Amino acid sequence: MLPPKPPRSTVGRQLQKSRQIAKLRTDSFVRETYRLERRDARRKAREWFDRYPKAAYWTQVESWRVLDGDVIEFTMRRLPTAD
Repeated sequence: MLPPKPPRSTVGRQLQKSRQIAKLRTDSFVRETYRLERRDARRKAREWFDRYPKAAYWTQVESWRVLDGDVIEFTMRRLPTAD
């Protein structure tokens, strides 16, 4: 049996709070947020990992969530250069 999902209002508040915190960050990571259908989201993440290899740019999916209609909202993060 799957655990119950949290109410959307709670998830929305948590997401808003994390976005506000993200604006205050002073780190040097480059971030981009996308909202894409599942197949396109996977393709976009793969593009990032191919273009910015994890070993050199510390590329990662920083956060993600599933929206209605099988749409994925996710944030990709990487270093601006591979020194």
